[in-house]
Order: sequence, then C-alpha cells, then structure tokens
Amino acid sequence: MRKSIHVLTLAAMLTAMSVVIGIFCKTFLNFSGGLVRITFENLPIILSGILFGPVIGAVVGVATDLISYLLSPQIYPPNLIVTLGAAVIGFLSGLVSKVFIRKRGYLQISVATVSAHIVGSMIIKTIGLFQFYQWAVLWRIPLYIVIASAELMVLCLLYKNATFRKLIERTDAPSKKKGEKQ
Repeated sequence: MRKSIHVLTLAAMLTAMSVVIGIFCKTFLNFSGGLVRITFENLPIILSGILFGPVIGAVVGVATDLISYLLSPQIYPPNLIVTLGAAVIGFLSGLVSKVFIRKRGYLQISVATVSAHIVGSMIIKTIGLFQFYQWAVLWRIPLYIVIASAELMVLCLLYKNATFRKLIERTDAPSKKKGEKQ
C-alpha cells in the first residue's frame, strides 16, 4: 500500500512538473506562431516511464497533455494524435527501461530518451501537427534532436546525483512482505 501511494504521489508530481514546464515554455519560448516551440515538457514524462514503467509513463503523458490543453487558451479541440504521442513517449521510455535495458545507468537513460523522442515527438506528434502547419512542421525534427539531446544531458546529470540514484533504486526495489520492516 505504501509503495502504491509513493508511486501515485511521484507520478502526480511529475505530471504537474511537466504541465508547468510546458506552460512556461509555450509562453516564453514560442516562435513563428507556434511552429517553432522549444519545450522540455517531455523530460518528466520520460522520467516517469524510466522510474515506474510503461503504463504509468503513458498515463503521465496523457494526463500532462490533457491538463495542458485545459489550461491553455486554445479554442480548437484537443489533438488526440498529439496526446497519443505524449502517451508513446512515456510508454516507450518505460518499455525500454523495464523490458529491454533493465540495468540502471547511462545506457538505459540514453536509449529510453532517444527512442521516446524519435517515435513520440518526431514521428507521432509531427503527424498530429501536420494538419495545422503542413510541411513546415518538419522543422520539429531537427529541433527535437536538439531538445532530446538537452533532456538527455539533464537526465544524465541527475543520474550522477546520489540522491536521485537512490530514488531510482527505491522505485525498483521489490515491495516487502507483510510484517517486514520497510
């Protein structure tokens, strides 16, 4: 029970962080009428996938996208393809971390981040935004190469921190049986 509350709390905090980062970046780092937008809102989504696995990573991605939509002044309906892209970012980072590369470290963080950005940000979200920006949306691809590199660098710097590593190891630790001290 304590572990599920811990996971729920951290997932909610990562969702809130992603929403706040997204709103800040959309407000201050938005150029060419939204065509070029520098944002690091995927960083907490990727982190949630790495920490808690593909399902929670996907839920954090969907929740982040929908809450961001509700808090934005947009007048058009939510783009479900972009929401799917956010879900894929969390899901794929969790899938890579929990299934393919289970040993914690820089390789796991790197493969999870790069694969999530390639599929979620550069392919799916670009397809979703094509209806608004047409071929100009292809600027997202080189932009997200830079953004993914920056997010990867931040995650690797976080992993160097002993407290952050303990947090990661704590989320991987098997839950104790009833009656054992935690």
